[in-house]
Amino acid sequence: MAEVILMPRLSDTMTEGVIAAWHKQVGDLVNVGEVLAEIETDKATMELESYKQGTLLHIGTPNGGKLQVNDLLAIIGNKEEDIAALIAQHSLGNKTANTTTVILPTTNESISKETIQTPTPSSKVNFDEVVLMPRLSDTMTEGVIASWQKNIGDTVKKGEVLAEIETDKATMELESYKDGILLYHGANAGEKIQVNDLLCIIGSNATDVAAILASVKNGSHVATAATTSQPAIPLDSNANTTSTSSNNTQTNVNEGRVFASPLAKKIAIDKGIDLKNVKGSGDNGRIIKSDIETYQPPQATTSLNITETKTTTPQFTATGVESFNEVPVSQMRKTIARRLGESKFTAPHFYLTMRIDMDAAVEARTKLNADGKTKISFNDMVLKAVAIALKQHPKVNSSWLEDKIRYNHHINIGVAVAVEEGLLVPVVRFADTLSLTQISSIVKDYAQKAKDKKLQPSDWEGNTFTISNLGMYGIDQFTAIINPPDACILAVGGIAQVPVVKNGMVVPGNVMKVTLSCDHRVVDGAIGSAFLQTLKSLLEEPLRMML
Repeated sequence: MAEVILMPRLSDTMTEGVIAAWHKQVGDLVNVGEVLAEIETDKATMELESYKQGTLLHIGTPNGGKLQVNDLLAIIGNKEEDIAALIAQHSLGNKTANTTTVILPTTNESISKETIQTPTPSSKVNFDEVVLMPRLSDTMTEGVIASWQKNIGDTVKKGEVLAEIETDKATMELESYKDGILLYHGANAGEKIQVNDLLCIIGSNATDVAAILASVKNGSHVATAATTSQPAIPLDSNANTTSTSSNNTQTNVNEGRVFASPLAKKIAIDKGIDLKNVKGSGDNGRIIKSDIETYQPPQATTSLNITETKTTTPQFTATGVESFNEVPVSQMRKTIARRLGESKFTAPHFYLTMRIDMDAAVEARTKLNADGKTKISFNDMVLKAVAIALKQHPKVNSSWLEDKIRYNHHINIGVAVAVEEGLLVPVVRFADTLSLTQISSIVKDYAQKAKDKKLQPSDWEGNTFTISNLGMYGIDQFTAIINPPDACILAVGGIAQVPVVKNGMVVPGNVMKVTLSCDHRVVDGAIGSAFLQTLKSLLEEPLRMML
């Protein structure tokens, strides 16, 4: 699918850019990371790298042409793709206001979000030093600082990695576009920053950081780090109550205001320790880091209350500590929740399940892997069979576009891969043209990239059908939620040895269940059933896939 690239805002005072030179021409193949063009801003001439792979289909202006920030710069997509609608959409000349939203969090003081006027180039403050949170994917609205690779005071060179940013798609490295000293962090590791909010300041020893922050806040008071006490967060509702020793529970060590170092407070919050129960070893009983690290909570005890009744039956009352752990939702999990929620409650799903005799597939796989040089999986065989079946049933290889239905002539199959944060779906492109060994190699490569968080946006875009396989986890059968923009998704269960009837006799057989989830707006029951019949015939006679 074609993707629009707008003129980026490469400096805080930039309102327009001049194309110094195009490095790619219309029709050229563009890879992720390749230089598209050199753009002359009000500060410098900078190289613009592509974050998408495809064919350059359109350029917004030739060499020497001028574009406003957020004007149409280029369109990258598939060769011969129709982009007339995209060009028309971005030819209205809408310009964004010369304003931005900035968040200035400090270590100990939370500063609220303010909408401020971007300083003009004539301002006394040099905004070359300001780095904003970039938009690293097409759906990104905010990023989480996974880690800072440079600390305040470190020397930074152009091209060096400043930080790792977790987006809604992946964790990506952010490189510096200038030399200098890192003077300010806009957020700590683990904290969120909205796109175009202040990420950091890079300058020299002479840079007045306070003046920059004051100017960014539109002339209001300079943000200073004020020490504020943070209340301890108790792990359970009983942590603040004083218990008696007769019940074998803990008595609070501290009453009223608790004195503790900021570091001790932070560690206590991370460990879920109530500071009222910690004895401080610092001056005047102040709790310090070592007190938290050496703190041992009392062992929870179970009291046995026995009351005599007429039948002398003992009654037991169990006591303990209720606890839980809350983890912030990752950007990836947010996107998964949003997209699958939209799919489940927008697309009318229906489900078709079929049993497939896998005896011949088991035998064929054993022969294919006999030489030890190849290792074809059952999932590879399913993917190959699905690709061939989609070629014969193009209505299954389709998308609902509200006022029209798109029937895709190409077959790009998404393969769901489980990772720690959720689910990624890298795409095997033109799967119907690939051999089993090629499919196996591509799927293994994608699976490793997904686990290493190395997948790029181009790896998971453009799917026309999706396969989700839980057979390796011992799942016999399940239903899957359609992965937009697809009209169908195939849920694949495990191969189980069960009694089957062959030639009038009950014999052991290898059976696999598959369930096709269909968008009823696009695919009817008869169409989905015909697709599954073709898939079944291919897997039950795998030699047909070699034709």
